Order: sequence, then structure tokens, then C-alpha cells
Amino acid sequence: MTASPDLGARTASPDLLRSVFRQHAAGVAVITAAGDHPVGFTATSLNSVAADPPLISFGVGVSSSSWPVLAEAEHVGVHILGEHQRELATTFARSGADRFGTSTDWHEGPHGVPVLAGVPAWLVCQVVARVPAGDHRIVIARAVIGDPSGGGRPLLYHQGRFNALRD
Repeated sequence: MTASPDLGARTASPDLLRSVFRQHAAGVAVITAAGDHPVGFTATSLNSVAADPPLISFGVGVSSSSWPVLAEAEHVGVHILGEHQRELATTFARSGADRFGTSTDWHEGPHGVPVLAGVPAWLVCQVVARVPAGDHRIVIARAVIGDPSGGGRPLLYHQGRFNALRD
């Protein structure tokens, strides 16, 4: 094997990490929680952790407007977005947006968690851990109830934009 030159290699930095992960297509989810008022944010860091017990994880910035509620919440909602929900993803990603205003179809679900309507799938999960990770926390939660029957094709995030699968 011959060594190849490290053309374009850069020292690790936040910008490098963002640039590398722009090349990684990720599913798009919205995480919600209830407090004095409902909160939510768009996440591309959602992962399945274990099947038994059924655990998921996601990252959230401690500077996020949702973090104070998520830091205390016993339960969270996890919503898998469909390709038809770019506007919803943008609303929950935008700082200062009225995420639960009249344009968002949602209801209070199990354990008081805000559940978004029209998504391909959703879960309500019980938070089991919040792990410090730099300027974020990794939240690990156990699924307690959900509905995977919404159907449709997933919304993806790639190259800094929301995208749909191509045939």
C-alpha cells in the first residue's frame, strides 16, 4: 500500500467538524418536552442505542433555548420527520421562532409531552441520563410508547440543507 498525500487535511476545529459532517446525510427529528411551556428543537443527532431495553440518544446544546426545560424533563418526545416537513424542521431549527404557534399541529401526548401531528413516527421516552459532552449534553432515554404508522419517506439533512431521498 502506498501512502497518499494529506491534501487539504486540516487541524481539528469546530469548523472542520462542521465541514466533515456536512458530507454526512442524517435523518431529521424534532425533540419536544413540556415545562412551563412546551419546547422543541430540530435534531440530526438522533440515534438508536439499544433494543433491549429500547434506548435512544440525541445531543442538545446547553446554550439552546430548549435546554433549561430538557435539563429537568422526565420525558421527551422524539418525532421522525418526513420529506414533506421541511418547513416544520426549519421552524424548530430557527432561533426565536414560535415553534408551537398556530402553524404547528400538535397535542399534549402521554406524560404531558408535546406530540407533533402528521409525522411518520414518534416516541415518548423517559430520560435516563444526561451526559456532558463539551458544549452539549447527550440525552439517553428509554422509549415508553410510540407510533410508527405515519408512513412516508424521511427528511434528510445534508450539505447544510433539508433534502429528500432520490430514486
